[in-house]
Amino acid sequence: MTLLYTSDPARGQIWRDIFAKEAADIGFVAPPEAYDPAAIRYLAAWSPPADLIASLPNLEVLFSIGAGVDQFDMASLPPHIQVVRMIEPGIVAGMVEYATMAVLALHRDLIPYRAAQAEQRWAPIKLVPAEQRRVGVMGLGQLGKAVLGALRPFGFALSGWSRSPHAVEGVTCHSGREGLGTFLAGCDILLCLLPLTPDTRGILSRDLLSRLPEGAMLINAARGGHLVAEDLLALLDQGHLSAAMLDVTDPEPLPAAHPFWRHPRILLTPHVASMTRADSAARALIANIHRHQAGEPMDGGVARGRGY
Repeated sequence: MTLLYTSDPARGQIWRDIFAKEAADIGFVAPPEAYDPAAIRYLAAWSPPADLIASLPNLEVLFSIGAGVDQFDMASLPPHIQVVRMIEPGIVAGMVEYATMAVLALHRDLIPYRAAQAEQRWAPIKLVPAEQRRVGVMGLGQLGKAVLGALRPFGFALSGWSRSPHAVEGVTCHSGREGLGTFLAGCDILLCLLPLTPDTRGILSRDLLSRLPEGAMLINAARGGHLVAEDLLALLDQGHLSAAMLDVTDPEPLPAAHPFWRHPRILLTPHVASMTRADSAARALIANIHRHQAGEPMDGGVARGRGY
């Protein structure tokens, strides 16, 4: 019963130490050390090559070392291998911090104030009370619910949208294609936390974003593949959208000539909204392996058909 780890060596050393102290029943190996491929039942990786998967005859579970699994080629994975995304306290805490910062930055007009400072203009903007600002979150999984919970004390009018119905205290929830239009019409600030799947790739397009109220603002902290860049730029330049805060882009990093770098109404951060903490991630992985050994459902199990 051995885990093969194939990512960052520094994090791997932290994981190795924790596994040795807290889960001596689970073997831990990482390249370049030699290992018996037949002994590997678990693989923790970000984007493992297909030949590595094929070389592990007894592999049962592929663990993503991050919150997403869109980097995996699901079609090439043998059907018996379970796919599990990382769910650990560090990811949730980081996203809650970032999303709260981003919502407040847009709500309190940080982008136009940044432009005014560069131009040495003293230009106060009339304050909109939080209870008059409508914030909507796309994606009501663990991250979306945690973010909404953190935003509630500020008094924002909160709504959420997801593929399937959810109930979240203090949040007006919408679901499915039939609920999307009503949800979008009630968002002054739209925050995308959706998983990236074939159905959600390119979802932040002109068609969707144009259904937001005039002057609305966008935050994308999910994946760059959700956003159609030229559509966002057009809607910003036309004035339908007033600002955007983007933590993710496609590609990453952006090429030097990309217009996002210099657009006056876009604030960029370099995919730092949420980062896996090595120590808590190792313990979350150990707990999931023990669940698997006990025949229990693992946290973060992925339904192949949905992609999350």
